[in-house]
Amino acid sequence: MKRHLAVIPARGGSKRLPRKNIIGFLGKPIIAYTIEAAKASGVFDRVIISTEDKEIADVARRYGGDVDERDAELATDAATIKQVCLELLDRLEQAGEKYDTLSVLYATAPLRNASDIRATHALLSDGCDFAMAVTEFHQPVHQALILKPVHNIEPVFPELISKRASDVDRYAAGNGSTYCVKVSAFKAKPGFYGAPLRGHIMPRERSIDIDTIEDFRLAEYYAKQQQS
Repeated sequence: MKRHLAVIPARGGSKRLPRKNIIGFLGKPIIAYTIEAAKASGVFDRVIISTEDKEIADVARRYGGDVDERDAELATDAATIKQVCLELLDRLEQAGEKYDTLSVLYATAPLRNASDIRATHALLSDGCDFAMAVTEFHQPVHQALILKPVHNIEPVFPELISKRASDVDRYAAGNGSTYCVKVSAFKAKPGFYGAPLRGHIMPRERSIDIDTIEDFRLAEYYAKQQQS
């Protein structure tokens, strides 16, 4: 039987929005929403919160998550989530826990729900090693402009700039909430953008990745709209 692991990275040293992983969000620490969604999805054998921070660890345990105490060298600005996950997977395997899939769920996406997690993870198949939640661009990306010095601008895609949106491909970006990968593929090529790659399209109102106070206020607005 295949086994599935969710990792919620939650470093304590956020700078643009201090303590963002446990900031209060409509009555609960923000990380609680991701822990609860992961558990409610029914996908995972374990939901592990990776942190070096005691307060975050205490909150995570209170909401039913398993805590892995991250080494100090993996809690710096220079450490990547790829390094964190590879180190964790290796330690788990040495302890006899081997997983077929890894999902990284960011605590700062509280509006992503259990259905989004299930849908993203379900994209992994015999023909797909990588999947992520994505959101379509709000502005026509084929009309993107490069900002040059002295107020000069130029098209990123000059061959597309004059086309109508209906005449070009649809564009999306990873929304910073949910990444799923087969462990074998992740170990062979660490990262979340390998091929083949599939995307679960999420609406903008569930796709806020909170990194600033402006993001927080927008997410709060959408959450209140969904509750009304």
